Amino acid sequence: MDALHAAGSATVAEIQVGIPSPPTDMAVRRLVHILEEKGHVKRQGKRGREVIYAPAQSKARAGLKALRHVLDTFFGGAVDVALAAHLTKRGGDLTEEQAERLHELIEQARKEGR
Repeated sequence: MDALHAAGSATVAEIQVGIPSPPTDMAVRRLVHILEEKGHVKRQGKRGREVIYAPAQSKARAGLKALRHVLDTFFGGAVDVALAAHLTKRGGDLTEEQAERLHELIEQARKEGR
């Protein structure tokens, strides 16, 4: 998906070029087919005989959906538990600016009733 998001839209061959140490053409073709079945990729037309594929949603939207899935699967949906696990594992390398930004976001969420 990274290669496809970077390109915007691409054929299987173009996707394959965008993957470091790419698998075979057939493996990429199969993976794109699976992603299409799951609704992550859509067809945009053809270039000659090749089908042009594009992400079905923006990278930001897909990332948010994936984050929700990780939170639900591994942390029972608890953002605070996930953040604590992340900060503990990373050795507390949170910068002062990042800490301030987190504080601002928490305050904003409180004001908005989230």
